[in-house]
Amino acid sequence: MLAQDTQESQDSAEWVTCLTYKSIATATPDASDLNVLAGQARARNRSLDVTGMLLFEDGCFLQTLEGPPKAVASLWSSIERDGRHQHIEVLSEHMTAARLFSGWDLLLGGRSGDSPREAAAPSPVPPAVAEHLARLVELALNADDLAINTMIAGFAEQGWTSDAILSLLIEPAARALGDAWLHDDCSELDLTIGLSMLQLAGHAVRYSRCSQSIRNSRYRILLATAPGEPHMLGTALLADQFLAAGWQVDMAFPESEEALTNQLNAQHPDAVDIGLSDAMPRQHTIDQLRTTIAHSRMVVSEHPTVISVGGRLFAEATATALSVGADHARKGLAGTSIRLAELVRQNRKG
Repeated sequence: MLAQDTQESQDSAEWVTCLTYKSIATATPDASDLNVLAGQARARNRSLDVTGMLLFEDGCFLQTLEGPPKAVASLWSSIERDGRHQHIEVLSEHMTAARLFSGWDLLLGGRSGDSPREAAAPSPVPPAVAEHLARLVELALNADDLAINTMIAGFAEQGWTSDAILSLLIEPAARALGDAWLHDDCSELDLTIGLSMLQLAGHAVRYSRCSQSIRNSRYRILLATAPGEPHMLGTALLADQFLAAGWQVDMAFPESEEALTNQLNAQHPDAVDIGLSDAMPRQHTIDQLRTTIAHSRMVVSEHPTVISVGGRLFAEATATALSVGADHARKGLAGTSIRLAELVRQNRKG
């Protein structure tokens, strides 16, 4: 499934209407039908200065339209009369100063009826851990920061390691929040607040000190979200881990690729970690991330720099380091500082 709530852009200073709806298809389109539909929509949207996303899966459409109010109103009127849709439901409609899909006249994703969705095999967890995870997700959706912090602190007192808390609780909870949003079980606001609650609780995790040799090396890392990525849970929690390991840490939440490359050029770190969302799949970002990494390598060509990537896209092995041109793709947060220290040492020897 191609899920998309892509990054904000500062490309447009004018207010635009953003409308998101879902509907049930009156007939199941195949891949060819979807491509024809997308081609027609792209031409129409481009002429009206409308951008957006169209998702089809399991017989349902989910679409976001954004653009000048009159243009979106005209398109919406046409969609309401379109015989391919039934049971149309508006999920959100608001005015915004920045487009989510500024680079796309239409982003098409999803699976047609003749391409069934394959469910990912769930990671086996002990029943007790599954119960804790469900409770953590519930608390995050309720924005109960006090209960979340009490819960995480309690596990630490019981002897849970930082790796266990991150791998068994915080990261799976982030993915569960993303799934809840994808299944319309929570709003985007609920998702954002829930991730913030997990981020705050994650700062209470205590990391074991790394070897003195790593601390003495004084490696420097730039921890950055992918350009425009609004979810920063993994990047923020990595900062605690790398600081505990003795690294010099800089952080960046760039709105553009240029902002990221400018910071790389100014700081010349030994490593950079570029993080996508830990909650959302972000499959549509692979091409852009590959371009970002290629441009980053050009900027740091005279200073050997290890490039790491992370996020749900890599945790679930949807993409690999090789597929985006990175040196390392973290499956999770645990142990990242140690692995990157090894790669930096190899880089320096080379």
